Amino acid sequence: MLRLDEKLARIHAGDYTRNDFIIADAKDPDMGPGLHAIGPMREADGTSSRFRTRIEFLESIEAIIQQDVVDIMLTSLSNLEQLHKRGTAQGSDIKFAIRANDTTDIWRHRGATYHNMPSRPFRTAAVSRAIPFTDLGLYSITFNNDLDADHYSLEAFTEFREDAMAHGMKYFLEVFNPNAAQISAEDMPRYVNDAIIRCLAGLTEVERPQFLKIAYNGPRALDELASFDPSLVVGVLGGGAGTTRDCFELIFQAEKYGARVALFGRKINLAESPLEMIRHMRAVATGALIPTEAVSSYHDALKTSAITPARSFADDNVITEAVLKSA
Repeated sequence: MLRLDEKLARIHAGDYTRNDFIIADAKDPDMGPGLHAIGPMREADGTSSRFRTRIEFLESIEAIIQQDVVDIMLTSLSNLEQLHKRGTAQGSDIKFAIRANDTTDIWRHRGATYHNMPSRPFRTAAVSRAIPFTDLGLYSITFNNDLDADHYSLEAFTEFREDAMAHGMKYFLEVFNPNAAQISAEDMPRYVNDAIIRCLAGLTEVERPQFLKIAYNGPRALDELASFDPSLVVGVLGGGAGTTRDCFELIFQAEKYGARVALFGRKINLAESPLEMIRHMRAVATGALIPTEAVSSYHDALKTSAITPARSFADDNVITEAVLKSA
């Protein structure tokens, strides 16, 4: 059993401790935004003149694999294939997963406007081609309070589940907040919670996701969902890069209000030191550090490594994401 399996087993058995909190690195930006989302090639002094190449991106993934702190490494199928060819995906205690679908709301290419229209389901990766490399996929769905669009998305979700079961693939379910819906800010978190429970209610245990990946919509919404069904493991997605305090505060609040998984992409990928960011995320998750202490320790680590921070300590220790200020 990998570390992820052991942690999920303890969570489902009701034996969760903060040491069982699951951290995933979402290294799958090539499946949505594309080349620019791979991130800049950052020099130690903070300057950058270009984006990272694919090889440099793979090397950054390999460094995190070697660090062995995250529990899940999520990539595109094409990059997981390359990691296998390079020999870095074998023998690790980290669970590898692939983005199993790429809905239109994540097609955030430079100059594109796809994400402004109701999400449409789409799958580039073939489950049958992924199985030689992993048996875990991320499936994404977005509800927009649009009958035709949501019905179409649910039908595609059904097709994916049948395909996954036929090939022995498990999945975790990402549910984004509406990307093009006319719905009030007050109703939106409740709408998303109701949509999640409704779309899972008709599924037997073998069809259900291993866990959820959702936006953090505040303490009340997270607690409502996490406490409704103890068998449903809830995880939060990272959203934008934000400040370092935003990253640690999200981990802290999510765990406090019932999340058992954090799946962060840009908050890790765009950090001055992804390895130090992950190390400090783990410290916050386990309770070894509170968010303010973690920001201070992170900046000390940057100084020790002669890495110029993107912000001053004072600016980086500020909560900027509105939902985190409401707790």
